[in-house]
Amino acid sequence: MTFEEKLLTVLPPVEVAGRWIKRYHVTADPAGIAPDVEEAAYAMLPKLLPEADGTPPATFVVLHRGGDDGAYLNAYSWVWDNVLHFGGAAAGQPVLGCPDRDPTHFITLDRPWIGCVWELPPVLHERDAWVRHVLAPGAPDLDGYLADRLPEGTTGARACGAPAP
Repeated sequence: MTFEEKLLTVLPPVEVAGRWIKRYHVTADPAGIAPDVEEAAYAMLPKLLPEADGTPPATFVVLHRGGDDGAYLNAYSWVWDNVLHFGGAAAGQPVLGCPDRDPTHFITLDRPWIGCVWELPPVLHERDAWVRHVLAPGAPDLDGYLADRLPEGTTGARACGAPAP
């Protein structure tokens, strides 16, 4: 398998179930993720979020449209002040237990996987942003955290130190 970076799109944060959600989309398709896939994924999102625990209510998601029928939604929520809670869902990927190849038919995943190589670059950025805006200052700055997003472009080249294509 030859590795190629994918495109990363950054959307404005939205509020879902009392949490602020920073959104990253990953796809090889320059047209982006189809609206019906995006709508189905975000309809699944409340099932992937943890209960409030006093931590500033922030989550970041990576919605990834694979090169086949698969679509993947990874929700990383900040809990216990400095811990990431993970919830995942997939659609269109029978090998993961999806009932069909429909990329809008999401199911929750019961696997210990946290993301593939194209989905992980936002994790590094979000860790550093959480420290910068929530843990390091005297008082948490949730608005600053929500505004601090990984720039659009491709996935991992900047995260691994390689020059961007």
